[in-house]
Amino acid sequence: MGQAARLLGVSPDTARRWADAGRVTTHRDASGRRLIEGRDLAALRVEIARTDGEEDASYTSVRNVFPGIVIAVTLGDVAAHAEMQAGPHRLVSLLTREAVELGVEATARVKPTSVHVDRACAESEKPAMF
Repeated sequence: MGQAARLLGVSPDTARRWADAGRVTTHRDASGRRLIEGRDLAALRVEIARTDGEEDASYTSVRNVFPGIVIAVTLGDVAAHAEMQAGPHRLVSLLTREAVELGVEATARVKPTSVHVDRACAESEKPAMF
């Protein structure tokens, strides 16, 4: 829940309360840890960005790193169009289709002419669980 909370921009206690209230679906792994599907986390992050109106969030310079989650992917034959929610920022990038997957934690590195997306966990082809 701590990792999911960080991506949502809330405390772990808030993420647990939201899960208990049914705002996001969770399930437990074999060791009893509560997990959230990456797709569900992405949908909740988009909802938060739309409804909480983070207008007063501080914006940083364009040469920064934005941790977030991939919220939409359109695959082509070779390339993919990916959208990422990183706090109040929605980032869009074109990259190779193997480099991105819906619901995966990622970090966008933004420069004046490009957005580079680093995938958080490349060892699994399944959507991420937080």
